[in-house]
Amino acid sequence: MVPNPQGFASGRHFAASLGLTPKPHSSGGKERLGRISRQGNSMLRRLLVLGATSRLRNARRHPEASDWATRLLARRPFKVVAVALANKMARIAWALLARGGTYTATATA
Repeated sequence: MVPNPQGFASGRHFAASLGLTPKPHSSGGKERLGRISRQGNSMLRRLLVLGATSRLRNARRHPEASDWATRLLARRPFKVVAVALANKMARIAWALLARGGTYTATATA
């Protein structure tokens, strides 16, 4: 489902191509961000958001296991955090595809 990872300059560009970043409506130096753009592969985006939702439900049950997600859930709505986590997961996936290697979870993750 993923095109050539070397075709993207960074993980940010990869996540944007999947539609996991907010659509900008900026003018005059004032940055205004709207809803997620929903461009790109809808199936891959759906799977990333579904995986992020599952991870957040686990973080709600065990808040000590995921500090980053718990702190973000305290400040933002659930679905907004799910898309943010999906964006983070897409960036990690791009780094693994572009640079090679395997994913090893850190103690904080």
